[in-house]
Amino acid sequence: MIRAAALTLALWASASTAQDSPAVAAQSAASGLSIAQALLDTASTKRDRVAALTETVKAYEAGLIAMRDGLRRAAVHQQTLETQLQNQQAEVGQLLGVLQAMGRAPTPLLLLHPNGPLGTARGGMIAADVTPALQQRADALASQLEELAALYALQESAVETLAEGLQGAQEARSRLSEAISNRTDLPTRFSDDPVQLALMLASTETLEAFASTLTDTFLADRAGPGSTTANADLELPVQGQLLRRFNAPDAAGVTRPGVILAARPRALVTAPTAATLLFHGPLLDYGNVVIIEPAAGVLFVFAGLAEVYGTPGQVLPAGTPLGLMGGDQPTVDAILTETTGVGGPGATQTLYLEVRDGQSPVDPGLWFALE
Repeated sequence: MIRAAALTLALWASASTAQDSPAVAAQSAASGLSIAQALLDTASTKRDRVAALTETVKAYEAGLIAMRDGLRRAAVHQQTLETQLQNQQAEVGQLLGVLQAMGRAPTPLLLLHPNGPLGTARGGMIAADVTPALQQRADALASQLEELAALYALQESAVETLAEGLQGAQEARSRLSEAISNRTDLPTRFSDDPVQLALMLASTETLEAFASTLTDTFLADRAGPGSTTANADLELPVQGQLLRRFNAPDAAGVTRPGVILAARPRALVTAPTAATLLFHGPLLDYGNVVIIEPAAGVLFVFAGLAEVYGTPGQVLPAGTPLGLMGGDQPTVDAILTETTGVGGPGATQTLYLEVRDGQSPVDPGLWFALE
């Protein structure tokens, strides 16, 4: 399945080279799938298998995003060409009429003029000037029609490619979840107490209070996993776009000391750096929350996930899957409808990202490459 999808993505990318960025992205995703397959073939440990499947899911996500972008651009270009041709119907009709008349007329008649030799000479000069222009215009129309036909063919071929990509992505997510549940080789900094954690959750009224109590309870006098510093260069935990900045009010005027990222349904969320998994599960009105500690006194809080992975206390390498976003995986028809601008699923899920340093929230832009 992975090799077949990689080949399909590569073929689709080569067919859409007119769409620069999507073609390059699709080819990159196809290459990523091939690399992930090689990693799976050589995986000798559970850690290697999780890493390979993580790369597989990411490559599928990148490939599907590239296809969506390419199809959207193709749809826009198709609509532009159709509009241009519709607006030129009268001109095209006249042009075809002239070309057909010239094609049906016997050659000797084209060389004669009722005003005699002088008229014939002048007519020949005019014909010599007009004919190349007519041919150039005819060639331009033919090129537009060929391009339009290629866009139609590209969209038809995308149906099968999208179906394979969506199926492959779903299969990869399932295999990843299974591999993570079977993984037992991660180091552990602490073991959480379910009773104590339940009492903390019951008495917690704010995220700030919970994070403070969590750190004091489970991480006192324990060395952290690394020395991550604020360099604004960490990759985002999910493939998505910045929707709302730090402390920016939402439509209701509510502000939160974090940023909101727009992501697609079932997108994979990963640890941006090595960190200790402190907590995951439902918390207040944030939905499923994941809290990790990348450095002493620093917490990364991710909220809004539908599924969460791992066990609190584990030390996670960079890139370790933390969970999946919610929503339903879109169908092929929904994606094709989305690319035509009528509507569709798009980036309908939101991930809340908060960074706390010394128990106080700070701008995540100090740590992450938000742009």
